[in-house]
Amino acid sequence: MMMERKNWLKKIDAYERLMRLDKPIGILLLLWPTLWALWLASAGRPDWRVVWIFVLGTVLMRSAGCVMNDLADRKLDGYVERTQYRPLVTGEVSVKEALALAGLLSLAAFGLVLALNKLTILLALTAFFLAASYPFTKRFFAIPQAYLGIAFGFGVPMAFAAITGTVPTVAWLILGANIFWSLAYDTAYAMVDREDDVKLGIHSSALFFGRFDVIAIMFCYVAMLSLLACVGWSLHLHSPYYLALLIAAGIAFYHYTLIRLRDRQRCFQAFLHNTWIGAVIFAGLVLNFIIYPATY
Repeated sequence: MMMERKNWLKKIDAYERLMRLDKPIGILLLLWPTLWALWLASAGRPDWRVVWIFVLGTVLMRSAGCVMNDLADRKLDGYVERTQYRPLVTGEVSVKEALALAGLLSLAAFGLVLALNKLTILLALTAFFLAASYPFTKRFFAIPQAYLGIAFGFGVPMAFAAITGTVPTVAWLILGANIFWSLAYDTAYAMVDREDDVKLGIHSSALFFGRFDVIAIMFCYVAMLSLLACVGWSLHLHSPYYLALLIAAGIAFYHYTLIRLRDRQRCFQAFLHNTWIGAVIFAGLVLNFIIYPATY
């Protein structure tokens, strides 16, 4: 009986690591732009039922995406230092189990979306396609991180659709900002795996940008913050929001100090630290609508 319980605990632990629940950074990077969109779409007064649907949906779809990613990369991960002990590589989880888990997580996420309007459901189907197809883009697309930015940011048009029933221009501006942000933080992440990616013939933005990788990352931060400033201008946001963008710019500069020498450990630290950019911008939005209630 004790042995059986121990085996089940090991299996649950393996599933948890397969879904990356032990590494919540991916959930946070996916969640922040969605929260920005929910607050902007509702002028700071979101329906909390919708907020919880998006939060739970984000956790479920990020988990499903990680499982799908590991299924696609299971024959490659064993050759990469950072991924060689993932559950599918070590055999702790079988391919059939992983497929069933990915399906169950996706169905649960889609079940949540069914409580929302038709446009949001249609956008959710697109989001699922993006999440499922992303792992394969690194085989043929020179900058797969740009595709990831679309996949990671698709909660933005979904949030606007759920709150307003439409997807206005500002939603696409925020999605564009998220694409540049994803390029920034995921290029720093790709700098960690550069040598392994070269050996395996896998594409990444770090390889594409080459010796201009640090410059490219900083350009992406500037483009992201510029687009978000355009969002603020078009929606007549106030000083708390722009102060948040200024602090985010300071954090981005700190990331430059981490990545400029291309040390793998410090590049990974910069990647992890990006959650503070998302958090600061969200805090700025919340304060903006508390101090200056909007009527749009």
